[in-house]
Amino acid sequence: MKTLEFHRDEKKGRVTVSCADGEVSVYSHCAYCKHCKGIWVGKRMTPTPQAQAFSDIRRGTAPDENLMNAAMMFNTLIRDGSAIECDDDANEGYHTRY
Repeated sequence: MKTLEFHRDEKKGRVTVSCADGEVSVYSHCAYCKHCKGIWVGKRMTPTPQAQAFSDIRRGTAPDENLMNAAMMFNTLIRDGSAIECDDDANEGYHTRY
């Protein structure tokens, strides 16, 4: 596991990290990457909400709208967080979660 620190651009409202693919947006890449395992908020690592929501949907125990709620929660955690916990130790780069 590795921790990727956020690079914030307040003027453009962007948050990026240095990934194997280069500098990527957390909102459009990490949110949908299977390597993203959590968000560091303060001294605590919070698991990605999408992973749990997707798991529940595949088992048929939750409606599809839970995935949208998880994406909104992810964005909230990114706003308050400082880094992404990534398990891409082999430097494969982005790999879609879905």
